[in-house]
Amino acid sequence: MQNIYFDNNATTPVDPAVRAAMEPYLGECFGNPASGHRFGEAARQGLDLAREQVAGLLGCHPARIVLNSGGTEGNNTAILSAVWANPTKKHIISSQVEHGSVLAPLEFLAALGYEVELLGVDRNGGLDLGALRDAIRPDTALVSLMGANNETGVIWPIAEIAAICRARGVLFHCDAIQLAGKAVFSAEELGVDYLTIAGHKLHGPKGTGALYVRRTVPVTPLIMGSGQENGRRSGTENVPGLVGLGKACALAMNMDAAAHQRLAGLRDRLEAGIVEAISEARINGASLPRLVNTTNVSFRHAASAGLIQDLDAGGIAVSAHAACQSGDLDPSHVLRAMGVEEPFLHGTLRISLSRYNTAEEVEALLAILPEAVAGSRQGFAL
Repeated sequence: MQNIYFDNNATTPVDPAVRAAMEPYLGECFGNPASGHRFGEAARQGLDLAREQVAGLLGCHPARIVLNSGGTEGNNTAILSAVWANPTKKHIISSQVEHGSVLAPLEFLAALGYEVELLGVDRNGGLDLGALRDAIRPDTALVSLMGANNETGVIWPIAEIAAICRARGVLFHCDAIQLAGKAVFSAEELGVDYLTIAGHKLHGPKGTGALYVRRTVPVTPLIMGSGQENGRRSGTENVPGLVGLGKACALAMNMDAAAHQRLAGLRDRLEAGIVEAISEARINGASLPRLVNTTNVSFRHAASAGLIQDLDAGGIAVSAHAACQSGDLDPSHVLRAMGVEEPFLHGTLRISLSRYNTAEEVEALLAILPEAVAGSRQGFAL
């Protein structure tokens, strides 16, 4: 049977070079990085290198990096740090298409009396910057907007958003978890106050991530204890995992324009093949800048769950929306916000590639997808 993986926006396979970099820290370099002896020093050196490698990918000084357990912790830390730093400001701006790790803490804050304003998007998933400008008020504590959507791959103009927030004196947090490793950017040049990444989205290990914090911006640790990460995140560091995160970031920096163009070519071939072979298929967000690896396609009168099962039986893994919602039978909140019509809404697939995927794998998907959609539509009509 085929064994083809097209769900890389959910998680990526760990690069062999990342596993090799981690191995010593699961063995002889097992020390606590806070210890003063040579075992601790070896662990500390690994952690220092990891911080430098993350900073290299994000285009910032290593001191700006808080190493942590992943994107969810980073997003929660940024959001809560910003609002707690300005207790008289009770207004927060985000969008209707954010990841759950942003929407959930905002719901928590709304229950505490904060006013959370979620901006809408257009039919392509685009954000109206004029609406953002109009929404900012004197009591706005934070704007939190993603860099690239995890479902559609649509990329937003983060530098412009940051400039709007900076001009109004409002802190800006960017969830860049899908953007990191798939697009070249500098956190410093973007002008963001907070920016989050996760290791397992760029061929690093799960349970690792980093939060970029601009100099002078407040950070309140969610995890309190002995004051690791310069008092910004306590707890003995996951040295093997964070070493893997660092190596993954270093590898991502080595992806040149040709590598990104190759991925974009695979995505474009996939989308052209789908539209050519299957009637009433729409590529969501196709008219806007998107991640080179992501295709979100909706088929009229089809069922996502059945399509995923049929493709899996054929040896190909895809998804419908965010992995954390895989057990949710309701359609994507992202596509609902985009106004995708009901006949298309339930038949959506997210197909996300990585640098490991090949043209042959794309053709393999195109060979079985039309039949799967036809079968789903037949069942849908019964």
